[in-house]
Amino acid sequence: MPAERVAMRQVREVVRLALASGISGREIARRLGIAPSTVRETLRRFRAAGLSWPLADSITEEALAHQLYGAAGSKQGHRRHAEPDWAAIHREFKRKHVTLSILWEEYIERHPDGYRYSRFCDLYRGWAGRLSVTMRQSHAGGDKLFVDYAGDGVPVVDRLTGEIRSAQIFVAVMGASSFTYAEATWTQGLADWIAAHARAFAAIGGVPRLIVPDNTKVAVIKACLYDPQINRSYAEMAAHYDTAILPARPRRPRDKAKVEQGVLLVERWLLGRLRHRTFFSLAEVNAAIGAFLTRLNEERPIRRLGVTRRQLLEELDRPALKPLSAEPYALAEWRVRRVGIDYHVEVDGHYYSVPYNLARSEVEARITARTVELFAKGARVAVHARMSGNHRHTTVAEHMPSSHRRHAGWTIERIRADAAAVGPAAAALCDLILEHKPHPEQGFRACLGILRLAKPFGAARLEAAAERAIDIGARTYGSVKSILDHNLDRCPAHKPAERAAVLHPNIRGPRYYN
Repeated sequence: MPAERVAMRQVREVVRLALASGISGREIARRLGIAPSTVRETLRRFRAAGLSWPLADSITEEALAHQLYGAAGSKQGHRRHAEPDWAAIHREFKRKHVTLSILWEEYIERHPDGYRYSRFCDLYRGWAGRLSVTMRQSHAGGDKLFVDYAGDGVPVVDRLTGEIRSAQIFVAVMGASSFTYAEATWTQGLADWIAAHARAFAAIGGVPRLIVPDNTKVAVIKACLYDPQINRSYAEMAAHYDTAILPARPRRPRDKAKVEQGVLLVERWLLGRLRHRTFFSLAEVNAAIGAFLTRLNEERPIRRLGVTRRQLLEELDRPALKPLSAEPYALAEWRVRRVGIDYHVEVDGHYYSVPYNLARSEVEARITARTVELFAKGARVAVHARMSGNHRHTTVAEHMPSSHRRHAGWTIERIRADAAAVGPAAAALCDLILEHKPHPEQGFRACLGILRLAKPFGAARLEAAAERAIDIGARTYGSVKSILDHNLDRCPAHKPAERAAVLHPNIRGPRYYN
């Protein structure tokens, strides 16, 4: 077994103690904490190189290392050994359960007079140390997919208006093979982020064991070194594909050096080489990205490895990837909502019912493109078809037992009594709102909001605003508040037949008042 190679400062100390001070090799080994055989080998190499003590000032540590040990990757001495294919060994070393010991045994079976194990490991590490920073990291096949958005977008020009919009570039890179996927999306929002992941899995042909995103807010709600909080929809997507999310450490770009290099390549191709090209649609940008990815993954070999990223993907990653899910993930967004006293929850301008006993409680809404599911304490309590934001109500009859009218003391009679205390116009307006709803309870929210305007604006102004609302046919809280905010209640107006009939139902025929 060859002697250990020591640092050049220790070489100088060994030579000084041996040649200048005459100290024995065993004593030198004890003082410096190295093996006696290493001391003997160091002195032998020093003499074989034709050097003498003291060394000339012009001899640097690099020059001394070259004279004593020669270039890394070659064996000094009278006998030459069969040089291993370090690139092939490097690729095999990425496979799961493969160690340098196994690779050395396979090498020595082919070349019985080859390097011994310690020298084999030393030469491999010297070869691997000269690779680029991203290649120096050790990644098992099918283990990690690094994802991120490029810092700069690609300008896209609208053909009709000439408006320039920036397209965002999503980049995903496999750890072992460096296989790169990229696409352009209009935003970096949750929907585009998750959809880009699904398309990346399809391009790779499987699902990795881990996804490593940056600490972007779309992925990580709260960045933390020890316990990061993952966006709930993002975590659901990972569970659907049977993978896990491992965010990079905050302010540690080397944790995701793979994707940083991929982002750099994409930016240089699109923003650098194609800087004089004008894109008019997202499809044109993605076509340009597709041409670049074909060249990067399938035509250009990785330097020093001699194979393409596609070949490495098939050789290293594909056997270890998990199979794709039979059905693509349906994006679901989670929101926290407060149930109103009318036992309805507002989602994007529409109201959905829940069981009446959940009034005023907090629920979670799981929103997909087609459904709205409502959960209380983890249990699903309602599911509705998603409707447009028309400010209407979707109510399930089972959510409306007769006892709900007495819930929390809010009844139609109480609302009418409070409205009558403000004035006849306020009472008439609340009656109109309650009567024009399929279920009177659905008008509770609007009536309560209107009556509470008496506190900031006064009962007199609210009564006048109610009169004007009846005049113009307004039946919403927003309309009454707008009248008060713009002082329209103080403007003189004639009473049309509709308001006269509402305020004076016992008088026949239209009557007009100044």
